[in-house]
Amino acid sequence: MKPQTINFDKKLKDYQVAGVSMAIIEGACISKTDCFGFLETGTNRRVEHETIFHGCSISKFFTSMLVMTLSERGILGIDRNINGYLKSWKVPVNSFGIITLRHLLSHHSGIVDPEGCFSELIPLFDTPSMVEILEGKTPYCNIPIEVKYKPGSEFSYSDAGYCIIQLVIEDVMGKAFEEVMEEYFFLPLRLNNSTYQLPSSKEQFSCGHTKDGGLVTGKYPIYPYPAASGLWTTPTDVALLVIELMNAIKGESNQFSTNCAKEMITPQFGKEWMGLGVFRDTNEKGMEVSSLGWGVGFQSMMVAYPDEESGLVIMTNTDTGFHQLKGLIGDVYRAYY
Repeated sequence: MKPQTINFDKKLKDYQVAGVSMAIIEGACISKTDCFGFLETGTNRRVEHETIFHGCSISKFFTSMLVMTLSERGILGIDRNINGYLKSWKVPVNSFGIITLRHLLSHHSGIVDPEGCFSELIPLFDTPSMVEILEGKTPYCNIPIEVKYKPGSEFSYSDAGYCIIQLVIEDVMGKAFEEVMEEYFFLPLRLNNSTYQLPSSKEQFSCGHTKDGGLVTGKYPIYPYPAASGLWTTPTDVALLVIELMNAIKGESNQFSTNCAKEMITPQFGKEWMGLGVFRDTNEKGMEVSSLGWGVGFQSMMVAYPDEESGLVIMTNTDTGFHQLKGLIGDVYRAYY
C-alpha cells in the first residue's frame, strides 16, 4: 500500500459525512486504524476506534463465511437441495430445478426480490419470523418468495436468498442464526464488537445519517433479516474476519480450511466477478475480493488482496445517496490502492 495524505476533516465536510472509521491490513495483520468525525450529528460524541457501525450487506460476507465453515464440518453441503434441510418452510415446487446454497450465496438462485421489499424495521409492527417474511405476509415483503428462472443461469442480487440461508442454518442447527454466528465466529475469533442486537445503552453505537446531514428516523436502523443485513460491527472486526480468510488460503487458520477459503473466492456460474458471498476483480495487484454495505444511514466497503495479504475496511455513518466509490469511501480506496 502507498497511502496518500488525506484531509479527512475536509472530505467529511465535502461529502457531508458525519463520521468514518477504517482499518488497514498489511501482511495479514491490522497495521493501522483511524477514525474521524462524529457518531451523532449535533453532539460532541466523536467516532472512536471501537465505535460500532451498521454493516448492512457486509453481513452477507459474515454469513458466507459461516456457511462455508458449517459445510467444512459436514453440517451443510453447498451443492445439496436446500429443501432437504428446510423444515419450517420450503422453496415452492417449480419447473426450473432445485436450489442449493451455492446458488443462494452467489445470487444465482433464480429468486428475484420483490420491488420495494426488505426495508428497515417498521416501529408499528412486531419483528416478523423468517417464515412470515418468505411467505409474503409482512410489510417487509408482501409477495411470497418463489423461483423466477432457472437456478445458475442469471445473477440477481437477493436479500431474500440470504433470508433463506438464515432459515436453513436455523432449521439445521436448531438455534437462532445469531447464536450460531456467536458460537462459530464472534467468540473464537474474539469479534467482541460485532452483534445483531442493539443493547439498551447505545453509547458505543453510531447513529445513521441522511445525505443532508440529519439523523435517520430512530437513529439506529434495524433490519429483521440478520444474515442479509443485520450486522453491527467495527472495521477492526471485519478486518479480523478478512485476515482469517487470508490465513485459511495459506492453510494457517484453525477455523477455516484452505479448500473452503479458495472455493469462496472462486468464480461462480461463469461470472468472473462473483464468488460465494463476495465479489471479485483482477488488476495489477492480483485478485481483489470485496463486499459493500449500503443501507439506511450507513455506507461501508471491505476490499482485500489475498495475494498481497493486504486490505482495507471503511465504514461511514451517512447514506450519501450515491455509490460508495463516488464519495469519501472511493477517495480513501484510491488513496491506498
